[in-house]
Amino acid sequence: MRIGNGGDQGFETIARAAAEMARGDKLRPCYELSHEYSDRMPLSPFADAISLSYRPTHFIAGHAGNGETVSGQFGSQGTKIDALGHFGYLEDGEVRYFGGLTQREVKPSDQSPLLRLGTDEIPPIVTSAVLLDAKRLRGRSLSAGEQVTAEDLEAMLAAQRVRGLLAGDALLIHTGWGEKWAADNPEPARTEYYGAGPGLSREAAEYIAARDVVCIGMDVPFIDAVRTGYLRGTEGPPADAPADLPFVIHHQNLTQAGIYQVHNMHLGELAADEVYLSAVFILPLRIRGGSNSPVRPVAIGGPHRSPPG
Repeated sequence: MRIGNGGDQGFETIARAAAEMARGDKLRPCYELSHEYSDRMPLSPFADAISLSYRPTHFIAGHAGNGETVSGQFGSQGTKIDALGHFGYLEDGEVRYFGGLTQREVKPSDQSPLLRLGTDEIPPIVTSAVLLDAKRLRGRSLSAGEQVTAEDLEAMLAAQRVRGLLAGDALLIHTGWGEKWAADNPEPARTEYYGAGPGLSREAAEYIAARDVVCIGMDVPFIDAVRTGYLRGTEGPPADAPADLPFVIHHQNLTQAGIYQVHNMHLGELAADEVYLSAVFILPLRIRGGSNSPVRPVAIGGPHRSPPG
């Protein structure tokens, strides 16, 4: 129960992953699915900013050593995974978490780490991955607040001619929003990345939950669809979000379905090469009681280009 759909991984999912690794392109054996971690990357407005400082070279008994210091909320910035304890919800005046756990059971005080459902309980994710290309489906990058629907998921599976989602799969969705990430973009573009974003519809999240995937990864900041003015209070949440649960996709995935979320993925190269099925490796840091962790996901697989006709 503590690891949610992570428990759906096993010999069968590893075997599926191994089969995709065997189909991998020898000229492109591994795809990086994360962004470079730096103090020039777009920064989440919901977390403390990070900074990196580089220490001078120092010498010990004839050896030269180098190092750096990272400060700020590093687990909540960059390509990162949400622990199930990252989100709770109110029910009859009480805070509840995945599996019905209470606030006292998960985080009994302001200074307490997560006693349950933290990043230290996320299992290594080593499984088969399905990539669905929403940008290709639309013929353009998705816009701020635009939702990927359950109908879209079915349409992408059909158009890409890949199998349906299986229990223990990792589901990756490419929207094109990640093109705004590049650290060498001018400051307005980097700020724009975290100002809004496309995401899943509630119906799509329920569709995904019914298939028991282990995680959902997207090239977006929130997984929930966020309109341009929402964070400034000038626009509301999506129409399918209840007034008391504006981030309903977080609620559905983390507190109800036990599905991990990976934000800010780099999926453009995987999509461009039409690697729709792959083996994926996502390893969180074992931060005791942490609610988020940086990750460096990688995928191994080959193109699944549709035959003509």
